[in-house]
Amino acid sequence: MTSASPRLLADRVVLVTGATGGLGAPLARGFAAEGATVVLHARVVAKLEALYDEIVAAGHPEPVILPLDFARAEASDFANVASALESQFKRLDAIVHTAAMLGSLGPIEHQSFDGWLNLLRVNLAAPMGLTRALMPLLVRAPDACVVFTLDDRGLEPRAYWGGYAVTKAGLAALSRELADEWENRANLRVNAVIPGPIRSPLRGQSHPAEDRLALPDPARLVELYVDLVGHQRKADSGALVDARAWLAGAPATSSLLE
Repeated sequence: MTSASPRLLADRVVLVTGATGGLGAPLARGFAAEGATVVLHARVVAKLEALYDEIVAAGHPEPVILPLDFARAEASDFANVASALESQFKRLDAIVHTAAMLGSLGPIEHQSFDGWLNLLRVNLAAPMGLTRALMPLLVRAPDACVVFTLDDRGLEPRAYWGGYAVTKAGLAALSRELADEWENRANLRVNAVIPGPIRSPLRGQSHPAEDRLALPDPARLVELYVDLVGHQRKADSGALVDARAWLAGAPATSSLLE
């Protein structure tokens, strides 16, 4: 990985899902600071408006607000998103998936079927449906990418992590499939990041007794994501990046296709 250059994302259009979340918000701010027009997706309009105002007040390109509840979204909603972005921008340069739901942790017999369906919709079906709907816009960009945010619990599931681990495992499979499908498409890249423990609300839900101040601030990962979106070569597509190793200055990249 190389360091991000000033205004590295100038004139690019980048969609961030979960843009008001613990990881999504600093990424949205970081992309905007690098010159991107950021499409801010989240569920709560008031939070989106606050982030919009913050980005505009900082003098960055005016973002776009996209309120959509992934737990209730249908294929037609994703098609409407594609139509709106096509009308406004004619293309899309990147999708950065950070939206996630933890759900309940505990033994399978104590977990709700309906809760699992919500997790499947938010953590897996929505990233697939949105990416699928936006592929024609990505194809139009000279250099486009999709970045998935994974989790150790998806790669190595353990007891009591329930539907969260299962859906994150599915998201890892989706990222590998797409990387393989796009291997010979010169203008399309796919990558995935495992953030590891970071100071985020989701981490607070799963580890409530943990000292949050001992965890890395999610803003420290902005440079990594900016690099993947705006600086990576096609030859390096298909990367799976362990952010903990990256933060430590250690070798951090393996292949999604291994």
